[in-house]
Formats: sequence, C-alpha cells, structure tokens
Amino acid sequence: MKANELRKLSTEELTAKEKALKEELFNLRFQMATGSLTNPQRVRECKKDVARIKTLLCERQLKAAE
Repeated sequence: MKANELRKLSTEELTAKEKALKEELFNLRFQMATGSLTNPQRVRECKKDVARIKTLLCERQLKAAE
C-alpha cells in the first residue's frame, strides 16, 4: 500500500491492518520454510507495509503528545 492511502485510515484501522499483515507475514514464513511459497516478493511487501504503518502510528503519537 502507498503511504497516502494509509494516511487516510484511522488509528484503529491502521492497528487492525498491521495485525492482519503480521498474520499474513507469519503464514508466508511458514510457506517459505515448507517450500510452498509461490511469490517470495510478497514477504518483502508485507514487511514494508508493516514498517509504513508503524511509522504512521508513531507520527500520530508524537503529534498527540505535543
């Protein structure tokens, strides 16, 4: 996902999206270990999306603290 798309979501939606992506990443790692992973690029995409979401959540926390 693009950062602009993520910025439009609420904090609750971002945390839910982060949880879903972490679950997907967990499943992808299992598929990689068993050798049944069809799209290895998806692992990288999930990691980057989780990082983007964490960054946005941190930004929002810092703005709220000011």
